[in-house]
Parts: sequence; structure tokens; C-alpha cells
Amino acid sequence: METGPEKVLIISYYWPPAGGPGVQRWLKFVKYLPDFGITPVVYVPENPTYPIIDEGLLGEVSQKAIILKHRITEPYGLATAFSGKKSKKISSGIIPHQKKQSFVERLMLWVRGNIFIPDARFLWVKPSIKYLSDYIRENDIKTIITSGPPHSLHLIGLGLKNELKVNWIADFRDPWTTIGYHKALKLSSYAAKKHKKLESEVLTKADTILVTSNTTKSEFQVLTSRPIEVITNGYDAEIIGKISPDEKFSLAHIGSFLSERNPRILWESLSQLVLENPAFANDFELKLIGAVSREVLDSISEYNLDPYLNNIGYVSHYDAIKHQRSSQVLLLIEINSEDTKSIIPGKLFEYMVSERPIIGIGPEGSDFAFILKETNTGKFFTYDQKEPIKESILAYYNLYKENNLKVFPVGLQQYSRRNLTAKLASLLKSVNHE
Repeated sequence: METGPEKVLIISYYWPPAGGPGVQRWLKFVKYLPDFGITPVVYVPENPTYPIIDEGLLGEVSQKAIILKHRITEPYGLATAFSGKKSKKISSGIIPHQKKQSFVERLMLWVRGNIFIPDARFLWVKPSIKYLSDYIRENDIKTIITSGPPHSLHLIGLGLKNELKVNWIADFRDPWTTIGYHKALKLSSYAAKKHKKLESEVLTKADTILVTSNTTKSEFQVLTSRPIEVITNGYDAEIIGKISPDEKFSLAHIGSFLSERNPRILWESLSQLVLENPAFANDFELKLIGAVSREVLDSISEYNLDPYLNNIGYVSHYDAIKHQRSSQVLLLIEINSEDTKSIIPGKLFEYMVSERPIIGIGPEGSDFAFILKETNTGKFFTYDQKEPIKESILAYYNLYKENNLKVFPVGLQQYSRRNLTAKLASLLKSVNHE
């Protein structure tokens, strides 16, 4: 029997070649954990259905990690064959506005919320518990970590906890029942209660809860007496050569642009600036990088901004970093809802080290608004601050014309992936040696 008191088993769905933000958190933790004397054992699906693929991330997987793979049965495979584009959009979080949903989309959302509980990976739970129980016994694993969403992975942790009494850390990259899209799943009263019951079981039986924001910690403290630790997402030291800034005054949004994030006050402000200021109109470019909902594109057309739109689509993580550093101003948009105050988009931290100013728009009291202010990396606005947004864009444009558009960030090191992994390693060692 192998012994490994400093091994940790990490159960994750998203793993290279998966693209998008879901893969970054544990890819980077795994990269740095060996520096702190901990060997990561990563358990992932052998045959996943990823809505976004980024082959470039395969080169970032730590050679010191042990990777375990086990087959998964996913309904999304059948759904994709039935309605490929619609299934892919919904699985990646692009949910059309209720009034614009087709019958097929409405049906898929109902099935997703009421049949696939807690999500479409629920068929992986029992086979994984069986497979991992044997591995944990044979390799003397003392601590496991489950990362969700998908929250089915927490049910794997729950099963292993009940069977083996291992130390279990449940990592919530996003909340469960209070996440913005949860309300769009057309839940029956039975399904809503089932989600709540499963969430409660995880929160009360895990040894430690790991979250990415202080607001999520406060929400969970009402539901559990278990210890809750906050470790945010962060940025890594990306080795990219010198990037020249765009010649145009480019405002760039990088990442999925959901219909619920549609900032009409921003489009209105830009439309007015284009009409009022011919020089601005000549210099302006709106860059959208990543999946964009039809509703967002329709709003941009409604405000006559199509001539200025550069809709680039999904790019690799490496190319996304290049766009972050070349764009003149970066846009960070969150859904205008009480439920999204706790969401700190992972790209925020990469934005912050790009040395480009950030315009953030979200609900009042957002956790990421505090980070923007604390680090002096941008400005935050709520959805009723059209004039301040317009004035801020114009001020940034004037600095651009003077060739003096810069930011002067402070205190960024606390958000480096290596420093955040040091916090995780400290937590793991305290749990392992209890």
C-alpha cells in the first residue's frame, strides 16, 4: 500500500482541454500545490462534453500531478445530437430571454432543472464513489476536495464522506441555489425542494466549505455551522511578449456575454457619445471576445453600434490575455440582481494585471466593486448610473487621445495564484494533521 499523508484528491469536472473560466481555478492550484509539499491527485471525466475547448491549456497541467480518469454518462451528448447549438449554448450558461425561448429551449431548460438534479452530471455520482473508494483506501488519501458547479461533484464527496470518513472540503466556485440562472430552470416545487435539500446536506456534512467571495460566505453561514474559508480566484504570471495597445479606442468585453448581463445603459451611453462627438465616433471600437447572446447583439444593433462592433468570438486563453493587454478599456459586466452580488468573475484578476482600466457594471454592493476600488484598477457603476458611465468613458477617451491612458494598481500580489495556493496548502495541512 502506498502512503501519502500530503496527497490530496481533487474531484473536478472541468479540466484541460476544457476552455472557459471553470477550468482555471483548479488548474492553477494543481500547478502550485507541489511547491508546498502536496501532491495533487486529480479525478476528472474520461469522456466529458465540454461546450468550449482550449487545447492550449493541456500544456499547463502540472507534470507532478496524478491524473485519474473515469467514464461519465452525460445526457448532454444525446441533447447535442438532437439540437446541437441550443444544447451547447445552454450547457455553457447562455440562456435565452424567456420571451425569446423556442419550444425546444423551454423543454431543455425544464428537463435540466427538474430531471437532471442537481445537474446533467448526476449519473457520474455512483460510479465515481465506487471507483474512488477503492483508490482512497489503496493510496491512503486523507483529504478530498470537490469543486462545483457542477454540484453533482459535491454529491460524490458526500458519498465518500459517508463511506470512508475522509476529510472533505467542498469548494463552491459559484453558489448553488442562489446562482443567477437557477431561477431560469423552470423548477417544480418538488425540484426546488430537492435542490435545497441536497445543498443543505453538502453544507452541513462537509468538514470545510471553500468559497470565492465574502458575500457567499455570509450567505452560507446562515445555512451551516461548518467552517467557511474564502479563497478568491486570481491571476497567474502569464509569459507574453510586449503587446502594443490597439490603435482604436477599444472597449473590450472578454468572456461569455449572457442575455441577463445586457447593459443597455452602456449601449445608450456609447450611442450618445458617437452622435455627439465625431472624433470619438472615428476612434471607437467595441470588441466582444467570447460567446455572446443574441439579446446582447440585438441591443447593440438597436443603439446603432453595429458599425463599431468587432465580434471576435471565442479565442484561446492565451489569445484572450493578449486582447486584455491590447484593449484600451476593459468591460466587466455582472447581472443586475441581488443574487449576483457574490459573483467575482474570474477574469477580473487577469484584467487587473493587464494594466488597462476597467469599467465594471453590476448590482450595488457587489464584492468585485470593493476589489476594483481596493486595487485602484477601475471604476464601478450600478445599472442606474448612465451619466456617470458616459462621463467616465469620455474621460478615458480624452486620456487615450493624450496618449496617457494608464492605471496605477496597488496590492495585487495577494491575488496571485501562487499566494492563493499558499493559503490553500496551509488549510490542507491543518486539515490533514487534525
